[in-house]
Amino acid sequence: MAQLNSEQRRAVETLSGPMLVLAGAGTGKTRVVTYRIARLIRFGVNPARILAVTFTNKAAKEMQERIEKILGKKHKERPQISTFHSHCVRILRRHARLLGYPSNFVIYDAGDQESLARQVLKQVTSTRVEIKPSDLLYFISQWKSKSIRPVDALAIASDDRAELAAAAYNVYQRELKNSGALDFDDLLLLTEELFQLEREAAVEEAARFDHILVDEYQDTNQSQYRIVQRLAQQHRNLCVVGDDDQSIYAWRGAEVRHILNFKQDWPDAKIFCLEENYRSTEKILVAANRLIKFNKTRHEKELKAGRPGGDPPQVRRFADDTREAAEVVREIRRKLNQPGIEPRDFAILYRAAAQSRPLETELRKAQIPYVVLGGQSFFDRREVKDVLAFLRLIESPDDEISLRRILNVPPRGIGQKARDILVAESKNRRHSLWQVACSPPPNIGQAACKGLKRLTDTLLNAANVINPKNMVSVVRSIIEELDYRMEIERQYATEIERDSRWQAVEQLVNAVAAYISESDKPRLGEFIEQLTLGDREVNDDKEKKLDRNAVVLLTMHSSKGLEFPYVYLIGLEDGIIPHRRSINEGLEKIEEERRLCYVGMTRAQDQLFISMALERLKWGKAVASRPSPFLFEMTGQTDHPAYLRIMANYCNSADGLSSR
Repeated sequence: MAQLNSEQRRAVETLSGPMLVLAGAGTGKTRVVTYRIARLIRFGVNPARILAVTFTNKAAKEMQERIEKILGKKHKERPQISTFHSHCVRILRRHARLLGYPSNFVIYDAGDQESLARQVLKQVTSTRVEIKPSDLLYFISQWKSKSIRPVDALAIASDDRAELAAAAYNVYQRELKNSGALDFDDLLLLTEELFQLEREAAVEEAARFDHILVDEYQDTNQSQYRIVQRLAQQHRNLCVVGDDDQSIYAWRGAEVRHILNFKQDWPDAKIFCLEENYRSTEKILVAANRLIKFNKTRHEKELKAGRPGGDPPQVRRFADDTREAAEVVREIRRKLNQPGIEPRDFAILYRAAAQSRPLETELRKAQIPYVVLGGQSFFDRREVKDVLAFLRLIESPDDEISLRRILNVPPRGIGQKARDILVAESKNRRHSLWQVACSPPPNIGQAACKGLKRLTDTLLNAANVINPKNMVSVVRSIIEELDYRMEIERQYATEIERDSRWQAVEQLVNAVAAYISESDKPRLGEFIEQLTLGDREVNDDKEKKLDRNAVVLLTMHSSKGLEFPYVYLIGLEDGIIPHRRSINEGLEKIEEERRLCYVGMTRAQDQLFISMALERLKWGKAVASRPSPFLFEMTGQTDHPAYLRIMANYCNSADGLSSR
């Protein structure tokens, strides 16, 4: 207990009744949870009667290890510590038959789900629209995270795609049940349904525990919220821990109102506020506190520094995003020359994954090792590889791997049968696949011949005219003439995903423009070579990547729960953060974007560097940027005319912001 501060101690010593522990960034919430469990056991609670739930296996494992270290070997029984999903599996194994499922139900993985979705879409068709299996699974997962059943999904469907998905959702659930199977989202949804429909089962499950602790309560969705309510309502010994200021997963179904309204749900609840931050220096916290106070819908609190002093965050403006990346990497290189500083000490954070492109380019040039979290490396993205395949064929038309990749991307009538004929013809003639594509045999069909002609003509014309002066416009024209935008629209169901993928294509065009500006004698082949060299291993999981001694590139969403001595927060521009979509969606979305920026800032332990670009390449052309309003807020400059203009624009863009 001597290791706890006064507020932590109060939370640990409160052993009964509902309680909310508001645990700000870096305030030691895991310590409070584990110490409180240990104290409950010390004061006579049977360890097996304690349930602690969290969101990741990693967090559950860490909590279990800490408790075992505290308890030692004198207690044979252990508290049940698991993820929400793992606990729901246990519940459903005991009661699934009540819902018409076998107790030995199968849990489908992603591959199983996609196979089922493909079968379902053969049964459910529409003359107006079609969707892919991945689109259907996205719709279903979104509905399930909001506790929306098939009949309700059909009632709220807003367009033809959603109506088709809702109809398929009904068949999907029926086929799952017929197969005695559940998908990952069903584990929550069916547990919630069990508690609603089968009162005896709900009472039995609630009676198994005398104390419940919930970590990261701000991330609970509707099903998780209702499951917790039913498990705790009898004994009322519910301790939830979280931070509304770090609620950044609304797109995954998380609802910040669960933690904001805890006192309304449990009027006799005690609230403890952990404000002493042990991670960041005082000057970093001053700026972070200043920013988050602009959110109106939050619990009132302020992080206090356990580490006084430190350097204030450095805010920098660069001429463009290429200069921004170059200067960030140059500074990292300088710091790495100092004794005791390692690449793993640095993190570069951004709002959107596509922003990693100029950073990866500069890190490769500087030969600084790096890893990318929160998505693939920019250079490993499908759409980037597709467009690079087009460019490789301009430079080297006999590149069979590239031609095979984009032969029917976007679809141009070249099915598998036509592909097989082309490959066989290539072998028979002893010609390259490209040569056969330029002069295809008639037995591949009229549609395939027409599609091949469009592809080969476009690439041959580009090869004939491309030069250093028009390289950017030629690359743009290839993307337009081959209608790659259609491929993005076809492959991805949501506007968010399409936007992210299209941004990556745009960034590749920007990379061409940046390369030309830096090269004395630019050549398309050299550009491709620069991007191709230095490929790194991918598919490392997050923990393995963090174990490597490398600079970490990651999105702000992926940074939650992590910390680094040196953090670079880049691209603080209006339309990037807050994202342009959120500006039109009202105050609630703007506040989530502000929380996201706050999460990014509070990852920094020793130094925080924040930057923006005055110009950012868009389709190879420089477009003026303006600062994010968050920059003015964190630096205390909200009387600046530029800030007032931005906020006035927000008010005009969304009725929900008019209250500002």
